[in-house]
Parts: sequence; C-alpha cells; structure tokens
Amino acid sequence: MNTSEHHLNGSTPLCYSINSPPFNYHPTIASAYFSAILSALGLTSNLIAFVVLLQSFKRVQSRSRSFFLVFLGGLVVTDFLGLLVTGCIVVSFHITHFNWRQVDPGCHFCNFMGMSMVFYGLCPLMLGAAMAIERFTGINCPFSRSRAMPKKRTISMVLMVWMIAGCISLLPIFGVGSYHMQMPGSWCFFNISSHGSDKIFSLIFSLVGLLSLTISFLLNTVTVVTLIRVCCGPGGSQRRRDHEVEMMVQLILIMVIASVCWCPLLVFVAQTVLSGGPLAIKYLLLWIRFATFNQILDPWVYILFRRAVFKRIYPNWSRNYILTMYPSLSRRISSITRSSTRRGHNQQDMD
Repeated sequence: MNTSEHHLNGSTPLCYSINSPPFNYHPTIASAYFSAILSALGLTSNLIAFVVLLQSFKRVQSRSRSFFLVFLGGLVVTDFLGLLVTGCIVVSFHITHFNWRQVDPGCHFCNFMGMSMVFYGLCPLMLGAAMAIERFTGINCPFSRSRAMPKKRTISMVLMVWMIAGCISLLPIFGVGSYHMQMPGSWCFFNISSHGSDKIFSLIFSLVGLLSLTISFLLNTVTVVTLIRVCCGPGGSQRRRDHEVEMMVQLILIMVIASVCWCPLLVFVAQTVLSGGPLAIKYLLLWIRFATFNQILDPWVYILFRRAVFKRIYPNWSRNYILTMYPSLSRRISSITRSSTRRGHNQQDMD
C-alpha cells in the first residue's frame, strides 16, 4: 500500500505524512548564504543572457538562426523563472526558519513548490531535445524546413514543451504520485517510492528526462557529422557556415551540461524506485544541487560561446582559421568529405 495513501484518512495533511515539520534541524548561516549566492548568480546570469539574446535577435538575418534564438529565449526564461520561484522559497526558509505546517496547513504551498521543481526541471531537458530536432531538420532537410516551419511554429513548439511539462507536474494533484515535504524541511518534491502511484510518477519523471537527453545526443551526433561535411564541402557562404557551427557548439554544450547535471538525479530516481530500497536522503540532496547548477551554467553558454566573443579574442577566428591551425584535422575532414561525395556520385550513376 502506498505510504502517502495510508495517511489520507488521518489528521496529518498528505504532504506532511512522511516528513512532518518542525524537524530537529538547525540551518546554519552558511546554508542561507550558499542558497542566496547561487540563486543570485543564476538570476543575474540569465538576465545577462536574455539581454544578449535580445540584441542578437535584433541583428539576426538568418532564418535558421532566428528559430534557434527563439528556443534559446524560451530556455533562458524557463531557467530564470525556475531559479526565482524555488530560490525565493528556499532562501526564505533558511532566513526565517518558518514552520511549513503553520504557514501551509493545506499543503497548497508545498504542492506549488513540488510542481515548480518538476516543471522547471523537465522543461530545460525537453527544450534541449526540441532544439536538437530543430537543428537536425534545419541542417539535414533545409528546404522542407524553410517552407513548412514559420517562426510562429517555433514559438508553438516552445509553448507545447511548457504545456507537456506542466501536465506532467499536475499529475500528483490528480492522484498519480504525490508531493511531500523533503528533508531538511526547506523544499518539497514528489515522493520517490517503489509503491503505488508514487512509483509510476517517479518513473515518468525519470524516463521523460532520460529520453529527452537520449534524443538530444542521437540527433546532435548525426547533425555534427552532417555539418562537418557541409562546412568542408564546396559551395555555400562562409558566414552562413560559421553561424551553423556557432549554433551547434552552443547546442552541444547545452546538452553536455544538462547530461552532467541531470543524469545523476534521473538515474538515482529510477534506481531507487526499481530496486525497492530505502531513499538515500544524502544522495537526493547532492543530485538535486547538481541539477540546480544546470540553470546557472546554461546562460554562460549563450554569453561566452558566440562568434562575437571568439573574434574579440581571436580576430582571425573562422572555420578556415581553425583548419589552418590544425592541418591534420583539415586533411582528415577533407578526406571524409571527398569519400562521402564520391559515394554520392556513384549512387547517382547507379540510379
């Protein structure tokens, strides 16, 4: 029987049925400073990134680049709001040490924070997968994408990702899973359990996140291989190719950061649920902090890894400049491109 369901008929509200405050825990001033500094750093970084994106969007001429900036803008807004909502609650707890049961006797506030943790956690992963799909389509099928995908559809994709993540976060409110107070009493999250509906929701959260990362990895790998052939092949403008390389570098870094920050938590949730063992609070707190760094590191990808920054550091920076610096890389890529082109010509002759 689900542990949370066991207390539904009792006097204890559902979200406090497993961990009920006040706890025998005294947050130190270092905890408050640590949470406040991380939140302030993340919010400032995302604000800077948003300003940079607005300036880039005003100057952009490439259609594919404008699509990509829409996704980046959605990611920045999501990361900013996620840090703002969860950071304010956690920092307020560390400063005031309020009693959750007195402030929120009906579990509404706890449910809201649990929904926020799930929503703002899944959104960056799903947006990363959507960006990988957009880049894969843009580079491998540019003509069909340019005809069939106006900018409004890109915005619709971002809104759809938010809607799907929002629907998943609402599942515990409708009985699939449950949100509970978590140790040390500063936050709420879904109940990671191997029983009943809590197991179903835990697996949904973990599998959706891991599936998003897998889609990003597979599509980005194919796109990078295609982009190398396009960049080193004949024809096409140098400026357009540099823009494509810039977008792929940013997308790959976003994927790597998301994988490093989120994989430990997603694997931990799935492993705990499937093994049926007790929840290790120490590791849950550690992996949650790892995941929080994703929202802090993401904006620096857009701030630092831009052509304008590279050209300021290396005035001669370009695709040809990189290949000149590494002649062996240039020869290797050229041989791959020639062999790929030769196979294409042979295929056409056979047809």
